[in-house]
Amino acid sequence: MAQLYFYYSAMNAGKSTSLLQSSYNYNERGMRALIFTAEIDTRFAQGKVVSRIGLSADALLFSPQTNMAEVIKKENNNQKVHCVLIDECQFLTKQQVEQLCDIVDNVDIPVLCYGLRTDFSGELFSGSQYLLAWSDKLVELKTVCWCGRKAGRVLRIGSDGIPVYEGAQVDIGGNEKYISVCRKHYMEAINKAKLMANGQLPKVPFHFN
Repeated sequence: MAQLYFYYSAMNAGKSTSLLQSSYNYNERGMRALIFTAEIDTRFAQGKVVSRIGLSADALLFSPQTNMAEVIKKENNNQKVHCVLIDECQFLTKQQVEQLCDIVDNVDIPVLCYGLRTDFSGELFSGSQYLLAWSDKLVELKTVCWCGRKAGRVLRIGSDGIPVYEGAQVDIGGNEKYISVCRKHYMEAINKAKLMANGQLPKVPFHFN
């Protein structure tokens, strides 16, 4: 029976690499893996999933208006789809997660979603919230803080090198803007940034070591 999987982590834990490995495994067996990635993510060439270690694959784009079930069913009617792989799944809407549940339950195609659990302020993304609630399998992909502890939080770094603790949830960027840290060093960085903002500490760029 097909299942809905949610592979989640902080930044730079190898989510895209894991997705591309899954795609390779299916293709190697003569099976079709249908890949999606978020239209909003413009860090690399649109219509591709790209990993930090140089692997890549073509992908369909999804936006909040995309009917995932409709697209997948149409693709499956044209050519059998054996698996659906979704990168940057935190950007899915509640309705789209419901649509993926329909694909798993009623079309019997496994769906593997890869993305962040929380944003820079520690709040759940919409897609992640409902994937955590409704997935059949939850898998944490781990990465480490500079101190060696598990990194479960993501700091957003401003152009001045100081952590940001307010602002829009979505601000696309890579290593120049985000860093994965443990809870202890996340809280230390945010508290120092607030003291800097209040003039209680001088504003100097952070050094995470």
